[in-house]
Amino acid sequence: MTNPLVPPAGPQRVLALAQLTNSVGDGAYYVTSALYFTHVVGLAPARVGLGLTLAWAVGSLVGVPLGRIADRRGPRGTAVLLALATGLAVASFLVVQGFVPFVAAACAYASAQSGLAAARQALLAGLVSARERTGLLAHLQSTLNAGLAVGAGLGGLALHAGTRAAYLGVFALDAVGFLVCAGVLLRLPPVAPVTPSAAGTAVAPGASGKPAVSRDARRPGVLRDRPYALVTLLNTVLLLRMPLLSLGLPLWIAERTAAPTWLVSALFVLNTGAVMAFQVRTARGVTGLASATRAVRRSGWVMLGACAVFALSAGASPRVAVIVLLVGAVLQVAAEMRQSAGSWQLSFDLAPADRVGEYQGFFGTGVTVARTLGPLVLTSLLVEWGAPGWLLLGAVTLAASYAMGPAARKTAAGRAGEEIRLPVPVPAPAN
Repeated sequence: MTNPLVPPAGPQRVLALAQLTNSVGDGAYYVTSALYFTHVVGLAPARVGLGLTLAWAVGSLVGVPLGRIADRRGPRGTAVLLALATGLAVASFLVVQGFVPFVAAACAYASAQSGLAAARQALLAGLVSARERTGLLAHLQSTLNAGLAVGAGLGGLALHAGTRAAYLGVFALDAVGFLVCAGVLLRLPPVAPVTPSAAGTAVAPGASGKPAVSRDARRPGVLRDRPYALVTLLNTVLLLRMPLLSLGLPLWIAERTAAPTWLVSALFVLNTGAVMAFQVRTARGVTGLASATRAVRRSGWVMLGACAVFALSAGASPRVAVIVLLVGAVLQVAAEMRQSAGSWQLSFDLAPADRVGEYQGFFGTGVTVARTLGPLVLTSLLVEWGAPGWLLLGAVTLAASYAMGPAARKTAAGRAGEEIRLPVPVPAPAN
């Protein structure tokens, strides 16, 4: 039986190891950063929120040009440099004093993170065959969750200690994690960059040593690719469920149900454990555009069911509310895994093969937008509207999931007739 945390040997396993090395530090950072910036640095919570919002807005803007650099300069070297830059940005938090330095450090961190995500996707596309990508991304998601869980435990120890040294230790751990990640990425074979020739075509070394030519270089950039932009927008709507566990459900449980607040932690553990155990299995059947759009469409129905179940927890007795919320959480994570698998496949299959980094940088802005707008949307829908808000969230999710099919087909039709060749790994130079 395939181990969800151990992909096949070779580049896939190295990519998973790189994911693990920085996700542990990230997990510790996520659970301690808010208190560090408020209690240790001394910033007001509103200023921390404003600074992080500005930072991720900047990060979403620079993701596309950094992804384009990965395509043109080579994704492995770009990913290594951006991993180092992320580590240095985290390390700069150790000496930040004041709002302006905090915003500058946060912008550097968000920009490097966004670019690193795009470069990693371009690197994955160059090293792994198209049929294996979604399966590998499922492995990486499981690895990510495992690392975040370990890191969250370490962060909990720092929170329990509550000392400045403990917080600084967490940030140092995260910075070192990215430095180690850069070293692990260097173990991968380089992927040939795609460079524009004088004639305006994209050229990359082929397996025979001759250039692999694409007519794709004259196409406008991703920001003018309206069909792909629509797919990205629909995926952003589906990603509004991302702040559900960290914000939406905790507020719902505390404000609208009689369930105990400790259930918030139990639901988080349930979600993390389910993704670790079943994400690879869920993604196994997603191998192309048809299966990807089908997975997204089914996830919309399951998410609608989860929202309806969550709505039923209001007004129930504490015991019944706990049971109802657990059932809803199971449905929610099932929808999450299907939607993730489908969107991964679509994001790669619909991107030009010689612009994977650029397009992945744009597709990744959906995560940033969802994290930025999600808290406002979920707070308004769930806390203020109550049960009708849950039903509206489910209905919007279902509508977006059904619209994904026609949008993906239109994007694929636009790609028809384009002569595209995938970048291929080139041998590492001899020492």
